[in-house]
Amino acid sequence: MQTESTAVKATSNDQSPIEGRSIDFVPEQERTDKLSSQGPFWFVGNFTFFTMTIGFVGPSVGLDALWTTIAGTLGIMFGTLFMAFHGSQGPHLGLPQMIQSRAQFGYRGVVLVLIATLFVFAGFNIVNLVLMMQGLKTLFSWDPLQVALAVTVPATILAILGHDWMHKTFKWSLYLSLPLYGLVTLAVLMGWVHDAPVVEGAVQEAPLGFNWTGFIAQFAAAASYNIAYAPYVSDYSRYLPKNTSSSKLITAVFLGASLSGAWMISVGGWLAAHLHATDVLVALNTVGTGFAPHLGTFMVAITILAFLPVIAMNIYSAKLTAITSVDSFRKIEPTAKTRIVAIFLVVFLQLGVAMSIYNSGSGLSVLNIYLVVMLYFLVPWTAVNLTDYFFVRKGRYAIPHFFLPHGNLYGRWGARGLLSYMVGFMAMVPFFCIFEGSREVYVGPIARAMGSVDLAWLVGLIVSSIVYYLSCRSLNLHHEEAVIAQIEINMPEYTTGNK
Repeated sequence: MQTESTAVKATSNDQSPIEGRSIDFVPEQERTDKLSSQGPFWFVGNFTFFTMTIGFVGPSVGLDALWTTIAGTLGIMFGTLFMAFHGSQGPHLGLPQMIQSRAQFGYRGVVLVLIATLFVFAGFNIVNLVLMMQGLKTLFSWDPLQVALAVTVPATILAILGHDWMHKTFKWSLYLSLPLYGLVTLAVLMGWVHDAPVVEGAVQEAPLGFNWTGFIAQFAAAASYNIAYAPYVSDYSRYLPKNTSSSKLITAVFLGASLSGAWMISVGGWLAAHLHATDVLVALNTVGTGFAPHLGTFMVAITILAFLPVIAMNIYSAKLTAITSVDSFRKIEPTAKTRIVAIFLVVFLQLGVAMSIYNSGSGLSVLNIYLVVMLYFLVPWTAVNLTDYFFVRKGRYAIPHFFLPHGNLYGRWGARGLLSYMVGFMAMVPFFCIFEGSREVYVGPIARAMGSVDLAWLVGLIVSSIVYYLSCRSLNLHHEEAVIAQIEINMPEYTTGNK
């Protein structure tokens, strides 16, 4: 049948170290991952120096280290709920995250969210590269292009090797980073690192403490950070057996991502509040040098090395999104060669933009605007996707139809999903709060009335979910169920697991 050959034509080669699949369905016999790997994997995903920068938000808006920790922890827990629930879709459907979105937005309509998702994946890596280029230039006068290549080349190789190798390297990254950040945390708790001295004649800033505007800003930054992980999760859980317990998987992802995120945000808040840190690598070097003369250099080196798998993760998910985008208009064979070509295209894009931003002197402030805007584009998608999966179709999908350009169950353009996305996005606009450093770029009228607090993401989640749920009341689920039942009889490999 056409559906079978389209969805599972690519086969995995057990002899090759390179992953054979890309956007296609993963058969049960190839799902060799274990549930126990998910918690550590997502712990490492947030256990990075980049997550510390989220903790810089609180002190920049008047919070002390304690209130930054509280607001950041609550925010990261809230945001992780959404990414954790997305994770349960992987083993249930055996698909990358964005392929499943064709059910809500249509075979071609999904490109709307694919474009935003692709630029978020690439954008995170661009931020990471610029941070490393700036930090290592400041500390050791290293050439920025050499730094970018030294980081990107091994990460690219890892992304090419694929899913299994990424899980292995994330484990080694945990072994490297846990002692490192454990030492930094111990230094903070024990008071071994002294506050930055006040420069004589400098203008004294107001003392840090608590204010509601700052608290909500830090909460929103932390929540948004892990909501942005939502398009990743199924990419790394789709190799789990189909009957993997959803509740256990959701718990594992939630605990892994929220614990490490809260930990790193707390450390970042302390570095910003007490060392006035604006560059994480420089701050870590300062902490290490406080112990021993060359320990700071060693800590920076381990930080970069442990971060390579995260760079690879962004490349890996970006290429899945890129392939899905092209496949929505021109059918692509989901082979290893296709995946490798897409990886190189993504990498060249990231390197070019990162070098351009670094050389322009505009720094990360412009890029941070870009990421905030892209996050605004992602929020309505996650609302629509989760509402459809848990409350409308309740995990029942005709998997082969995700790969049919014509005559598929979900159509080329999903009117309900696209409408809900647009309405949710428009509802967010009055709540937008976009700054370049301390300079206001755009603040919506409602956000301004609330003291420039960014709640746009929360509005988008609520509005898009409600609109989509109500619009689906006319959906013919009985017809869909009949099609799915017939597929499961004729092609039992597409029977989904327990949701």
